[in-house]
Amino acid sequence: MDKAKLTLDKDYIAGKVDPRLYGSFIEHIGRAVYGGIYEPGHPLADDMSFRKDVIELTKELKVPVVRYPGGNFVSGYNWEDGIGPIEQRPKRAELAWFAAETNHVGVDEFATWAKRAETSVMMATNLGTRGAGAARDLVEYCNFAKDTYWSDLRIKNGYREPHNIKLWCLGNEMDGPWQICHKTAEEYARAACETAKVMKWVDPDIELVACGSSNSHMATYPQWEATVLDHTYDIVDYISMHVYYANHDDNTKNFLAKSMDMDAYIRSVIATCDYIKAKKRAKKDMMISFDEWNVWYHSFPENEKAVKWREAPAFNEDIYNFQDSLLVGSMLITLLRHADRVKIACLAQLVNAIAPIMTVPGGPAWKQTIYYPYLHASLYGRGVALQVLVDAPKYDCKDFTDVSVLDAVAVLSEGERGRELTFFAVNKGEDDLEITCGLRDFPGCRVIEHITMTHDDLKAANSPENPNNVLPARSNDYEINDGALLVRARGYSWNVIRLAVK
Repeated sequence: MDKAKLTLDKDYIAGKVDPRLYGSFIEHIGRAVYGGIYEPGHPLADDMSFRKDVIELTKELKVPVVRYPGGNFVSGYNWEDGIGPIEQRPKRAELAWFAAETNHVGVDEFATWAKRAETSVMMATNLGTRGAGAARDLVEYCNFAKDTYWSDLRIKNGYREPHNIKLWCLGNEMDGPWQICHKTAEEYARAACETAKVMKWVDPDIELVACGSSNSHMATYPQWEATVLDHTYDIVDYISMHVYYANHDDNTKNFLAKSMDMDAYIRSVIATCDYIKAKKRAKKDMMISFDEWNVWYHSFPENEKAVKWREAPAFNEDIYNFQDSLLVGSMLITLLRHADRVKIACLAQLVNAIAPIMTVPGGPAWKQTIYYPYLHASLYGRGVALQVLVDAPKYDCKDFTDVSVLDAVAVLSEGERGRELTFFAVNKGEDDLEITCGLRDFPGCRVIEHITMTHDDLKAANSPENPNNVLPARSNDYEINDGALLVRARGYSWNVIRLAVK
């Protein structure tokens, strides 16, 4: 059996974990909204046609914030289309995903859904076809109590209390040529700066996210970040990051190593932020909102067959397999390792479109393989992230060298369950791994549980017919001897080791 060693020190802190690190995303795309969170006539629909089974799964995940309404969708969206009597709302040809948008769900409905799902809204504004004026009005509509045009219109529409949305995105992926009204860095930076200014004039308590690069492969990266922050550093609170990973060549070792790319991407964005901080002689650190991240590739062939101008077409419905859940686990570990600067992150998306939660029209909701590492991190990964030094076997692959077969981080938390130390670990190798970790800083620990998820078939997936094909289970393959933790991690496995700390 291969061996690995973890070194842990209670003072070697990665950063305090912002609960919003476990956020998600719902865009008007495919069946994410219509048929996802909202399905009139469903047996489990509530009084506003929200699916109660989806709400319960969202609550189980303890999702702290959900980005809305996009995504590419927002760059052509008129938010006023989605307010007022539903029967009077216009039906639009939606150009981001070439679908028919009924506007039956808008800002008021989504804010209500968020309250019922015990989460909060991260609202995106349209900086494609629109700009500062529409964004200013939307903040007033959502956050003013009364006695202005937009706040009184919200009250007239049946929402007496303000929505109090405090986290806002200044557009979406504006560096991308695929974006409606794509902009150069200079064009976007000026628009974002002026929009941010008037939004904060309306509500000084809001936080704002400026668009970073759509991904690290963009030709303008990272100069885009430098230009945008040069204009907006003093008025925005976060710069965004987006990334998706694929396994088109069916190369498991290379695929599971892609969390190293995510780590390098975060480090380079931090370096760019700190360069602008130095250039401006600023005092604050710019924080990161990693508000789109996931695995995404299974649905690409089906997307090419999508019929235009349909309402809520099945689109981007990746069915995730077991190895996808391992990379998602490693991506969560990577986010935790950078908890000092990455304060918000959104698994994209939440329901049906590249999502952990799937629904059957008129039928049940079910959990994909990626649901489980996301669940475990959200439940047990809140507190202070501790850096863990990993000494484990390494391998080389197509795009990476010196890839550790073990990816790990620890979180020290205090809450209703008492004081806990939780290790999150992914064994990226095919062989079982014997992991040891000294606990000199945590004497008297006891193991609460070792959750593991593994499967003999890396391509195994869940489905409506077999929703429990890939599930986490409890393992007894651990012990504590002479102040050291010993855990045996199966080959290709996701592991959560929870310890009670005195």
